[in-house]
Amino acid sequence: MQTFEYTIKNLIGIHARPGGELVATAKKFTSVTTIAKGEKKVDLTRLFAVMKLGIKQGETVTITVEGDDEATAALALKEFFEKNL
Repeated sequence: MQTFEYTIKNLIGIHARPGGELVATAKKFTSVTTIAKGEKKVDLTRLFAVMKLGIKQGETVTITVEGDDEATAALALKEFFEKNL
């Protein structure tokens, strides 16, 4: 299992466009991916669930990746967050 935390820097937070791209990135891998904000944890491949978290600038999220390609998936997701969020 791979886990990392990221503090959102985007002024708008996770909104529809980058949220959709984030979900698309997670769907490229077979590993199970989740995103958590506080006590709420959702499947990272479900856009509406991610959007429902209402993640805003300055909030920290925890990404968990578990599966056969977890190292590659975690690296790709970390890079996505750093470039886009």
